[in-house]
Amino acid sequence: MRDPRSLYELNPDVVVPPGLPLVAGLTGFADAGAAVAQTTEYLLSTLESTVVATFDADELLDYRARRPIILFAGDHLADYRPPRLSLDLARDELGQPFLLLTGYEPDFQWERFGSAMLGLIDDLGVSSTTWINSIPMPVPHTRPIGMTVSGNRADLIDAMSIWRPTTRVPSNALHLVEYRLHEQGHPTTGFVLLIPHYLSDTEYPLAAVAALEAISASTGRIFPTDSLREQGREFVARIDEQVAESGELGKLVGTLEERHDSYMKGTTLRSPLTDEAGELPSADEIAAELEKFLASRRTRDDESPLGG
Repeated sequence: MRDPRSLYELNPDVVVPPGLPLVAGLTGFADAGAAVAQTTEYLLSTLESTVVATFDADELLDYRARRPIILFAGDHLADYRPPRLSLDLARDELGQPFLLLTGYEPDFQWERFGSAMLGLIDDLGVSSTTWINSIPMPVPHTRPIGMTVSGNRADLIDAMSIWRPTTRVPSNALHLVEYRLHEQGHPTTGFVLLIPHYLSDTEYPLAAVAALEAISASTGRIFPTDSLREQGREFVARIDEQVAESGELGKLVGTLEERHDSYMKGTTLRSPLTDEAGELPSADEIAAELEKFLASRRTRDDESPLGG
């Protein structure tokens, strides 16, 4: 393997104090509710931060699969923004420092990238590593966002992990990093948010709020969330209005509520996904009902958080 350190370039002007927690969120294979994208964009736009290390996109990214956006301005090209994967030194709302890894998930050289991350974590004396992900699940938007917690911090797993399956899942690059860190005994936590599957293709603000709350629980860092919470309240109010005015949609969401509540009470249900017969309103069914409802109210389409 080529030297993993050649994958990134360090900023010589930044001195990172040892003992900081690392927070990571990479966009790529799955990001239900745009939880990762919203969270990382929110942190970068609201907090003071300085780049510590920048990774080489030409080594790690498949440009044909995820093409960068360039602006065509009438008769010329402008505002090209190259893909970014970087490690930043950031400060929370109280001025407490932490490290923040954001950007694209590498398409190539996972082992080398993982080795690079383990090297950085060791060189910088990182105290703990926390990362976030999100997946679509048949759960109702009327209940708090749950999560599955992985890693080796039993306190967080016991307190916050509501669904603990044993299953094989498609991995991402941060799964590999967590796996390697776990092998070394480094304190590591992965939070997988369980997003209502009928909202998985939208920007669901409360998903970002839940992610930030999980990061706070893991790192002790405090983040400003007032604007996200307000966006979330407005989003849910519009969804609730649609549900209230569509009988079929209300029935489907009600079924999810019943199964969710039964699972949370510790019934014999094996998971919050299905009842004993294995029947469940599908994402397509709920999406179809939303589409029918929105089609009947075209004059209000622009107000719909589902983009109908």
